[in-house]
Amino acid sequence: MNKFWIVLFHTYLMKLKTKSFLITTAIMLLLVIGLSNITKIIALFDDSEEKIGVIDQTGTMFGDVQLGMKAIDEDVELIELKTEEEAEKLIDSEELTAYLMIKSDEQEIIKGTYKANTLADTTVSSELAVVLSQLKTKIIANELQLTDKQIAALHSPVVLDTVAFEENAKTEEELNQARGLVYIILFIIYMAVIMYSNMIAMEVATEKTSRVMEILISSVSPVQQMFAKILGIALLSLTQMLLFFGVGYWSIKRNLSDMNEGIFSFMGFGSTSMSTIMYAIIFTLLGYFLYATLAACLGSIVSRIEDVQQMITPMIMLVVAAFMLAMFGLNNPSATYITVTSFIPFFAPMIMFLRVGMLDVPFWEISLSIGLLVASIIILAVFGARVYKGGVLMYGSAKSLKNIRKALQLTKKD
Repeated sequence: MNKFWIVLFHTYLMKLKTKSFLITTAIMLLLVIGLSNITKIIALFDDSEEKIGVIDQTGTMFGDVQLGMKAIDEDVELIELKTEEEAEKLIDSEELTAYLMIKSDEQEIIKGTYKANTLADTTVSSELAVVLSQLKTKIIANELQLTDKQIAALHSPVVLDTVAFEENAKTEEELNQARGLVYIILFIIYMAVIMYSNMIAMEVATEKTSRVMEILISSVSPVQQMFAKILGIALLSLTQMLLFFGVGYWSIKRNLSDMNEGIFSFMGFGSTSMSTIMYAIIFTLLGYFLYATLAACLGSIVSRIEDVQQMITPMIMLVVAAFMLAMFGLNNPSATYITVTSFIPFFAPMIMFLRVGMLDVPFWEISLSIGLLVASIIILAVFGARVYKGGVLMYGSAKSLKNIRKALQLTKKD
């Protein structure tokens, strides 16, 4: 057992000290800090006021347009101009970003034309369209002699209350918040499973290529090696995850007041429950152990690093399929195909977490899914150990899953 711990900590420390791990971790930490400070970063590069020229051919609209634009975006300054030639000169000298021409047609309905050097940024033109639409409605309402109360009633949206009969069902607002958070954690599970499983397969193949395996199996049994490597990489992933979640939690807490608007209002950072975090950790670890065991098994039957990707491609496709199902399920987590696939071990780490994060799932269903997942990991570990034991002794070309049978035959002869 002492040799098991030596291999485990050797795998952990060796990977921990590699330049690729340190650089990847540093880049990811910078990315986490950057995303949680994205509002401040955007404001830092977007502090200049935009100047837009307005040619009002109606002669009466400029004041109302200026007032309406001020209410929507204070950073846009409107300047009244007389002719298009004057506006084009100011755009050429970069004193103006664009100009808007306002006129009315035969029915005296106002219409506008927006001109700029480039139309890549549609923010200001969209805001001006809103202002002109409001003015058009106001003019028509005045012609129909509608009161302010009638105009307000005309613009007010329909109130549609949504009520769930189930006692603990989430409200629509809670579901929208959970959807953003679950999306982020699903993406983390997807990346973790692919990255660390691939790392194990590459580790085993590299040792076989360098013939280090022949020295190792003379002192440590292949089964001990396999589980020591899986747990060593698991320890490495936990180290990295703790850093990501720790720095992310600290950075989000510091910027929580700036993350209540726009896309962040759908993320639900302020209402993340501890049970959601716990289930995220549980399903990430179980997903990792399931796919890591499979990756070690597949990595053991190749003898060249170039063959690793081809051998683990079917496993990667399973992970991608689970992720795609989860993405479809975000809009309808109570769909039958989501419920069924949440009990299939290769899909459960993502699909059951999706249901747990967005619905009030009975505890027995969660327990059943976790139980099936653990049982699958044990069965795969027993089978994988037998394949690994014979696989590490195989050399030569290995490009298909038929080599698993050869590895099992070698194990029986041993």
